[in-house]
This record gives sequence, C-alpha cells and structure tokens, in this order.
Amino acid sequence: MKNNIPYKTYLTEKEIPESWYNVRADMQNDHRPLLNPATMQPVTVADLSSVFCEELAKQELNTTDRYIPIPEEIRNFYKMFRPSPLIRAYFLEEVLDTPAEIYYKYEGGNTSGSHKLNSAIAQAYYAKKQGLKGVTTETGAGQWGTALAMACGYFDLDCKVYMVRVSAEQKPDRVAIMETYNADVTMSPSDTTEVGRKMLLDPANRNGSLGTAISEAVEYAVLNEGYRYTLGSVLNQVLIHQSIIGLESKLAMEKIDRYPDVVIGCAGGGSNLGGLMSAFMADRLTGKQSPYFIAVEPASCPSMTRGKFAYDYCDTGQVTPLAKMYTLGHGFIPPASHAGGLRFHGMSPILSQLYHDGYLDEARSVTQKEIFEVAGLFAKVEGTLPAPESAHAIKTAIDEALKCKETGEKKVILFGLTGTGYFDMSAYRRYRENDLDDTPPTDESIAKGLANLPAQPDF
Repeated sequence: MKNNIPYKTYLTEKEIPESWYNVRADMQNDHRPLLNPATMQPVTVADLSSVFCEELAKQELNTTDRYIPIPEEIRNFYKMFRPSPLIRAYFLEEVLDTPAEIYYKYEGGNTSGSHKLNSAIAQAYYAKKQGLKGVTTETGAGQWGTALAMACGYFDLDCKVYMVRVSAEQKPDRVAIMETYNADVTMSPSDTTEVGRKMLLDPANRNGSLGTAISEAVEYAVLNEGYRYTLGSVLNQVLIHQSIIGLESKLAMEKIDRYPDVVIGCAGGGSNLGGLMSAFMADRLTGKQSPYFIAVEPASCPSMTRGKFAYDYCDTGQVTPLAKMYTLGHGFIPPASHAGGLRFHGMSPILSQLYHDGYLDEARSVTQKEIFEVAGLFAKVEGTLPAPESAHAIKTAIDEALKCKETGEKKVILFGLTGTGYFDMSAYRRYRENDLDDTPPTDESIAKGLANLPAQPDF
C-alpha cells in the first residue's frame, strides 16, 4: 500500500472530542451583530430565547469561549456513529493518475445519511432539558429534517418539519423516513401558515425555498406554546456543533502524519464547510500553518460567487433576525435543484465574514451536470454513492488533483463527504436520462432578489 497509510483512519471512542470549538473566539473581525427585525438593534439572548432554546441562544451569541463542553448525554449519543472515518481515496487517485493524496471525512454512517445529526441531537437535547413539548424546523433535501426527526424520536419530542415542496416531490422517501420517526412533515409553501398562504398567491413561488420554509417553521414555533425553532445550518450554534467534524479530522490526520494543503467543502448555509474547516481555521487565525480553503456552491444558488455582502433577512417572511452575509436576497427563489440542501439564499455570517476578510480563500460554483458526472465516477471507484451536495466538493477535489497532475505537486487534499445519495435516486436517474435543468439564474433574477435588500444599518 502506498506510503503505508491505511484506507481508513479511525479514532477510538475515547478520542471523540469532549468540547466543540467556537471559531468566533479567534476571529480578528467578528461578524456584524444579528439584528432584531422589529427594532433593527443587535439581538440579545432574551430576544432569541423566544424563538430558540435558551442555551442555544447563548451559544449563538457566544464570542469568547473557544471551547464549549459537549454534554455527556450528547457525547454518548455520538458514540452510535462517531468517530467517523477519515478515508484515503486511493482508487480515485489511481484513476486520476495524480501525485496528490486525496482524503475525505465520511459523515454518512448513520440513518440520516449525513453530518446533520451532529447538531440535531444537540438541539433536541437542549429542547428536552428546557422541558419543551417539541421543535419546528425547515428542510431542503431532507437530510436535516431526517436527522432532527431521529433526534426528537430519541428524546421523545414532537417534531414539525416544513420541507421545501420541490424537494419533497423529488424525494418522497425522505418524507417517509421522517414520518417513520413520527415527524409531522408539511410541504412548503403551505396553507397552514400566514407566510405560506401569502407565498402561494404567486404561482412562481410554488416550488418553495429554504427561506420560505424557515418562515413557516418560525411562525409555527412562535404561535404554539411549548415549541421552539431549530435550524440545520447558517447559525453560529450549528457551526459550533459541527466543529466536531474538523476536530476529528485533524486528530485523524495527525495519526498518519499528514496535514492538508487544501480543505474543500460544499456550501449552502455553511454547516458542513464550517465544521470541516474549523480546527484548521483555528490554525490560520492563530498564525500557524494552515490549508487553502475552498467553498463550493451550486450554480443555481450562488450566494458567495454572485451575491452581495450585506444585511438581509434569513427568511422570506422577514421574521427572523437580520444577518450580514453573502446573500442573493431573501425573496430569491432558486431554480429547482437536486442539491436541495444547498438552496439557501444566504451564507453563514461566520463564513461570510471569513470570506470577506480573506481567511476563507475561494468560492466556486458548479452545475448539476458537472456534479452528477463526478458523483458517478466516485461511486464506481470508491464504492459510496454520494449525496448531490457532497458531489460539489468531490468535483473541486478532482479539479485540484488534476492540477497537481499537471504541475507535479504532491498536495494533500481533504474534502467533506457529507452524506450518501441513496435517497436521491430520482436525481441520478434524471441525470442518466439527460433530463436535468441545468440553467443557472439569470443576472436579471439575481438583480431582482438583491433589489429588495433592507436598508443597511451602520453596524
């Protein structure tokens, strides 16, 4: 075997991190404050506690604690599927004939099939600890909704999921598995909320968006006693929970005496990329050796590559706090894409600030046809069918490996395989039948979305 490096590098249960990492504590320029939509002033824990669990509201605004202890109940749950393996993509390297070493952190080894369970179990735990009846959420492709349904089932909590309509229609099996865990799933936009009914007045909004589903989930949580809202990406608290991916990755690479030259992650709201790069970004922010960081987003929803760095609502209904982030506008409805988990109009405030300041080095966008082409190759040579979201990172990892082939550089490349594609077979079928709509949004549609940004405060 080349270099005597194993195909899979595992940590032991005892090596599961005992604390999450909070990147904000090391950021030279913290992201601009979240704003209360009613007052346009920075939010407080009291403001957020009417929507989120109190402990999660505190995590959301925590700028000082580098490490946040993982409660023992959560850590014990993690042992069901963590530590996740770090895998050397030997077969992919061979097919590409590249001198690069390619590694991926595989997060699909649980029933939800994705990394989302890392935060879902934490958010459900804090809801249960607070004595709540249940939680609400939105989901795009369904990975987050599935993970939250599992976590709520474990803690015996009600789970109300608003799923983007186009994704629910594309992925009925995702709905079925959420319902297996007793989640109540509603296609969004729906006629069950004021925001949903308003959106349905315009047929152009029928497919839905994560922004609309967020509005519906927040509305339900605020109007129903004993419920709080949860979110699977974007928020600071989520990036804190997902930091376990990067912490484990760094430990595993140390075991094989490797350090990545390039770290690559798909980016929709930012949970996966933020988690994967966390421990390595800590190195950069503290002046140590660090990788080159690449965010990969869909051409259908290119918030970083074609959006604007500005304050915007995180939802279509304008009921959530405003965040300064790369955005396409809260009213932007992306084209129907099978990478439903990446169809959010904005980007994590943390990642947006890091990108704006040059710490996150590069953002790229790729098309559906490009990602399904490499997904098929990866499945053939590495034996795992990747989720469409994950295939964005695979595409860019391959591009970087081929650059090494041209230059002869022996770079170490790390990317995140966020989950499996076994619930995305309709997408793979449509790709084989050449039936994917691969038209990116027009300049006019993006300009229309950005035209409705709120007045920009001086923060």
